Amino acid sequence: MGAGGPRRGEGPPDGGWGWAVLGACFVVTGFAYGFPKAVSVFFRALMRDFGAGYSDTAWVSSIMLAMLYGTGPVSSILVTRFGCRPVMLVGGLLASAGMVLASFATRLLELYLTAGVLTGLGLALNFQPSLIMLGLYFERRRPLANGLAAAGSPVFLSALSPLGQQLLEHFGWRGGFLLLGGLLLHCCACGAVMRPPPGPGPRPRRDSADDPPADADADADADAEADAEAERPGLRLREAPPGGRPRRRLLDVAVCADRAFAVYAVTKFLMALGLFVPAILLVNYAKDAGVPDADAAFLLSVVGFVDIVARPACGALAGLARLRPHVAYLFSLALVANGLTDLSSARARSYGALVAFCVAFGLSYGMVGALQFEVLMAAVGSLRFPSALGLVLLVEAVAVLIGPPSAGRLVDALKNYEIIFYLAGSEVALAGIFMAVATKCCLRRSPDTPPSQAAEGGASDTEDAEAQADSEALPTGAEEPGSREPLEVPRPAEVEAGPGRDTKSV
Repeated sequence: MGAGGPRRGEGPPDGGWGWAVLGACFVVTGFAYGFPKAVSVFFRALMRDFGAGYSDTAWVSSIMLAMLYGTGPVSSILVTRFGCRPVMLVGGLLASAGMVLASFATRLLELYLTAGVLTGLGLALNFQPSLIMLGLYFERRRPLANGLAAAGSPVFLSALSPLGQQLLEHFGWRGGFLLLGGLLLHCCACGAVMRPPPGPGPRPRRDSADDPPADADADADADAEADAEAERPGLRLREAPPGGRPRRRLLDVAVCADRAFAVYAVTKFLMALGLFVPAILLVNYAKDAGVPDADAAFLLSVVGFVDIVARPACGALAGLARLRPHVAYLFSLALVANGLTDLSSARARSYGALVAFCVAFGLSYGMVGALQFEVLMAAVGSLRFPSALGLVLLVEAVAVLIGPPSAGRLVDALKNYEIIFYLAGSEVALAGIFMAVATKCCLRRSPDTPPSQAAEGGASDTEDAEAQADSEALPTGAEEPGSREPLEVPRPAEVEAGPGRDTKSV
């Protein structure tokens, strides 16, 4: 970022190298969300070669999505322990290896283990660290950055679906899987971009006037250590036992007790039951309705084209000063609109009706994608976001394992897609209604709560961060040069006490 970059202590840069991080997050998000849906293009060939039904082949995408979400806590722990960049590099290799090995599969079980488990795990190890790094680089422009990064999903979906169809026609599903595995190596390049931002790491200070000044090498080591701390956002969550060093917390499960987090987790569970079902079954639905294969694959591209415009536009809209405090209600509106789209299009059979459904679905789906992580960041605060994201993805994984396979089994049993659209639409609409009602009734801001505290998910995050900064900058028992009286360092409990607290020397 050069000399013109932000100095330490100024907070997220909201630009600079952050735009390169945003570009990498755009690519990773595109693969994470677009790839499991684009694989559905190969389902009919897999059904023919393995003699399987819709429900059996739908497990490939469902397992991939379940690994993407279900390994969230594992990804959070690995990021806390090793940092974002190494985890993403390993994840890119795993995702590529999974699709390459899947091209040699002779049974569906082997596809589940390779394309499902291995590729899904690799995508998970790229997706979550990229979102964490994006949150470290952007604060004021965070809604716009989230919207632009989320636009990677429709861009890649609109490209990967026709690409998969062409690969299927020219090389078969085995050759297509092999080439897609090579394409996933781009995730490794995205991981290499994720260098830590300039952080407010504490500089070393002398304990007494007799200590010699630190040399340039020591300052450089301190800078490197501060950068390493910045790359590991989970390390900021610490507990300081009395008389001991702060203990690193790999996964902050205490966030589950937060009412805002609980409301968001329930909403995501209901949403995931039905949100992905229409997109996964859309191509096969159109083919069974008599639509040519190329035109059926193009339907996902229509969803992607509309989604490309919807996500950045919704992200910019959510960043407006008047709307940003009400982003939860905007998210609820997007969920209700998506559910109503499924319900109203349950009987669409002609190609024109399917295109109209894809336009409406892409618009509401893009709004959901642009807002979902901004709502979580606003609910729990930036300090607890890595742990909260991992736990939410775990909850969502359970719903993903239930939704698409159950829909495929219903298609096999009833030979009718209409009930699938009704179920999926009802679940997503219910999620939006629940989010709006719970936000209004259970998460109403107290009149005594300052807006700044409510925006960061409560007072505890800000106060803990301030108390930690004080305790790290000046260890307990440190003395000023030339003074024999110990300095007064406020304890976290005293910081929470507010005005009139009793300050005692440590």
